[in-house]
Amino acid sequence: MKELIASIEEYIRKPYTDYAIMINGEWGSGKTHFWNNKLRQRIEIIQNKAGKSYKTIYISLYGINSIEEISKKIFLETNPVISKTLKKFAENVEGNVIPEYVKTGVDIANLYGTMQMDGGKIDFAKMFATDDKVLCFDDLERANIDIIDILGYINNFVEHDGIKTILICNEKELATKFKNSNIEMKTLIATIMLEKESKDNKTKIVDTIEEPVANKLEEKVESIFDRANAYERIKEKLVGECFEYVPEYSYILSGMIMRYDYNLEYERFLKTEMGTIINVFNKTKTKNLRVLKHALNDLERIYTNVTTEYPEVSNELLRTILIFTIAIAFEIKVGNVIKAKFNSVSSNDEYKSILFTSNIINGSSQYYLREFDTRYFLNSKENYRFFKFIEVYIRTRMFDEKLFKEDMEKAMQKEEKKGDPIYQKILDGSYWKMSDIDFEITAIRVLEDIKEGNIPSYEYTKLFAIYKELYDLKLIDAMTPEDLSMRFLLGFKITLTKEKEEVMHYEEKYDGLDSTDDIIRTFAEECRAIRLQYTEDLEKEAVHELFRTLVDDIDTFYKSIVGNFKNVAIFEKYEMDLLYDKLSQISNYDLHNFLSIIETRYIENKTLLKFDKRNLKKLSKVIETKAKDLPVTIKTALLNKLKENIDLLCGVDKSKVTVTNDKTPVTKIKKKTTSTSKKLKEKETDKKVK
Repeated sequence: MKELIASIEEYIRKPYTDYAIMINGEWGSGKTHFWNNKLRQRIEIIQNKAGKSYKTIYISLYGINSIEEISKKIFLETNPVISKTLKKFAENVEGNVIPEYVKTGVDIANLYGTMQMDGGKIDFAKMFATDDKVLCFDDLERANIDIIDILGYINNFVEHDGIKTILICNEKELATKFKNSNIEMKTLIATIMLEKESKDNKTKIVDTIEEPVANKLEEKVESIFDRANAYERIKEKLVGECFEYVPEYSYILSGMIMRYDYNLEYERFLKTEMGTIINVFNKTKTKNLRVLKHALNDLERIYTNVTTEYPEVSNELLRTILIFTIAIAFEIKVGNVIKAKFNSVSSNDEYKSILFTSNIINGSSQYYLREFDTRYFLNSKENYRFFKFIEVYIRTRMFDEKLFKEDMEKAMQKEEKKGDPIYQKILDGSYWKMSDIDFEITAIRVLEDIKEGNIPSYEYTKLFAIYKELYDLKLIDAMTPEDLSMRFLLGFKITLTKEKEEVMHYEEKYDGLDSTDDIIRTFAEECRAIRLQYTEDLEKEAVHELFRTLVDDIDTFYKSIVGNFKNVAIFEKYEMDLLYDKLSQISNYDLHNFLSIIETRYIENKTLLKFDKRNLKKLSKVIETKAKDLPVTIKTALLNKLKENIDLLCGVDKSKVTVTNDKTPVTKIKKKTTSTSKKLKEKETDKKVK
C-alpha cells in the first residue's frame, strides 16, 4: 500500500502530465475507502510549482446517464454558488484561451442564472485555475452511458488542460460490460450480414466441422462491434499508469471495528476475533469488504441478543456464531448459492446428519452443504455450527425470536453434552469414536427405537443408509439387508401415524432418491410411496370432515375452505353423490353462498381446477339426473345454477344446456370468454323464463 501511495504522489508532483492514472480493483474491495481515508489527504498536502496545495474533486459515475450530468457534478463540487455574470466575464477575457475545465463551469452556469455572487469582481484565474486541481472519477463501470464517451470526455481535461486525473474502476466488470452490452442486437445484425454475404457468395450458412455457425457469429460480432478494442485504444492514449489495488485487510477491518465504539462489548469481541474474521473472509474467495461490513452489522444484533439472553455463553460458541454469520452472509449475498439450499435445512442436527449421510448415499443434491462445511468448518470440533435463526435473519431480514431461543437452548445443551437423542450419535457419525461395546449397545437401542416408530420420519432414509453401510462393513450381522429394510419400513409406518399433523405439512427433504446404491434408492422410493399414500388417506379423511361441517357447522366450513383448504383439491377427494345430498339439505342462503365460493375459488386458483375438474363434472351430472323430477323451487333453481357455473368453469362445449324440467329456466351457454365471472354475467342477461 505504501508503494501505491508513493507512486501516485510521484504522479501528482510532476510539473506537467498529459495522462491519467487508473486504480483497478474488485467491487467492494475498499478502493473508495482508500481514496477517502488515505489518498485524498496525502494529495492535498502536496504543493504545485506555484506553491499552492492541490484541491481534490471526487466524482462518482454510479448511475450517470449523460455527459451533462458529469459536468454538473464537477461544477457543483467546485462552485456551490455562482452567478450568470461568469459567462460574460469569461467571454470578455481578451487573449486568453478558455480551458476545457472552464467550459464545464461556463456551460452549467446558465442553469444558475438567478443566483447572485457575493462580493465584487470575480478572480477568474483563481476560481478556475487548473494547475491545483486533481480530478478523481470513481465507479467507471457503473455509469449508464458508453464508457468510451466518458473516457473521451475525461481526455479533454487530461490532454488539453493537463489536469491531474485519477480513475477508479473494476476493469474485469468493464470487460464484461463491453462484451455483453446489446448482445441480442449485435447477434441479429451479424446474422443478417452473414446471410447477405452467403447469398452474394451463393452459399448457405451451415455448421461445418471446421467452423460452426456459433463461431462465425461470434467472429462477425467482434469484427462489426469492435468496442473492446476501441476501449483499449483510448485507454492506451488516456491512461499512463494502471495500479492494482490490493487492500490491507487488517487496517480496513480495524476501521470497521472502530465504528462500534458505542457498543464497547461488541467492539472488544471483534478486536479479539480479528484473526478469525480475516481467516473467514479469506475463505470466501472474494475481496468484497462491503459484504463483510454488512455481515458485521448483522452480527452486532445477533451478538447483543445472545449475550443478553445467555450471559453464560462461551467464547467458543460466540466464535462459531461469528464464523457462521460471516460465511452465510457471503454465500447468500455474493450469490454462491440459491437461498433454497439453506432454507431446506431446519436444524443443526439435520445439517450434521446430511453432511455425514450424504457421503454414504453419494447423492449430489446436498453436495453444496458438504462444500460449505468443508470451507468454513474444516477440522472444527464444535458440535453446534448451523444456526437456523441466523440463516433466516440473513436471508429474510426477519429476526425470529422463537427460532433464536430454540437454537440457543439446543446449542447451550450441546456445550453441556445434554439433550442429544441417541439416534443422533448414529446420524452424525459419533459412533466411530465409541468403544466396541458402546457402539453395539447404541446400534441395538436405535434399532429398537426404529421398530417402535420413535424416530422422526425424515431421518429414516439417512439411518437406513448408515445401517446398510455398517452391514457392508460387517459391523452388524444380525439381519440381512432385506430384513433391515422391512424393519425400517414397518417403523416408518408407525412413525407416520404418530406424526399425523406433521405429515400433512411435510416438506421434501434429502431423501436418498439420487443415491448410487440400488438398495438405498429402492428403500427411499418405498418410503416416498408409503408417505404419499398415507398423506392422501389423511387428506381424504380431512376432506370428509370438512364436508360434514357443510351441514353441521356451516361457519366452520366457510372458514376452512378459505383457510386450511384454500389450496387443497377437496372435490377430487370426495364422492359427488354424497355432496349432492348435503347440498340438498342446507338452506337456500347457504347454497347461494356456496355458489359464490365455487366461482371465486377457481378464478383465483386455476391450478386447483385441473385436479377438481373431473369430479366437478360428475357433480354436474348428478344434479342433472337427480333434480330433473323435482318441483320448481328456489332450491332447484340454485342447484341448476350451480350446474351451469360448473359447466362454464369446466369448459363444457355445448350449444345448449337444458335444465331438468319444462318449468325450470333454460340457459343458452354463450361462446367461451377469457373471464369466468364475465361469462356468468353475460348468461344472466340471456336468461329467458318460458
